[in-house]
Amino acid sequence: MGRGTAKQAAKAADKTSLHLRIDFGDGRSIGPGKIRLLELINETGSISAAGRALEMSYRQAWLLVDELNRMFKDPVVSAQTGGGGGGGTVVTEAGNTVVRLYRDMEQRAYGASTSDVRALSRLIVR
Repeated sequence: MGRGTAKQAAKAADKTSLHLRIDFGDGRSIGPGKIRLLELINETGSISAAGRALEMSYRQAWLLVDELNRMFKDPVVSAQTGGGGGGGTVVTEAGNTVVRLYRDMEQRAYGASTSDVRALSRLIVR
């Protein structure tokens, strides 16, 4: 196997990403998937639509929402009943706080590690 060119290394660095996962112990964690699910529920007002956007079943999306709701002191997602459309789902103030805090940490982690991520990317065989 040959080593890649500088151009290939630059492309690899462009595709490199850093993902943050926070483990709270007892099997409880949040990461990019759960946070994106909450963001999509915010956008769509629906667990099923958010799940479809992430190519997961309604059941899987609902299980993740249930896990999140049990993980935090206050619910992060709440079902809304009634109305002509039959209600919907909203991300609560607590849920929006979780998303904001996670995205803030993710941004700081990425900013603090950008040079190291680039250095690692240059070491990847392409």
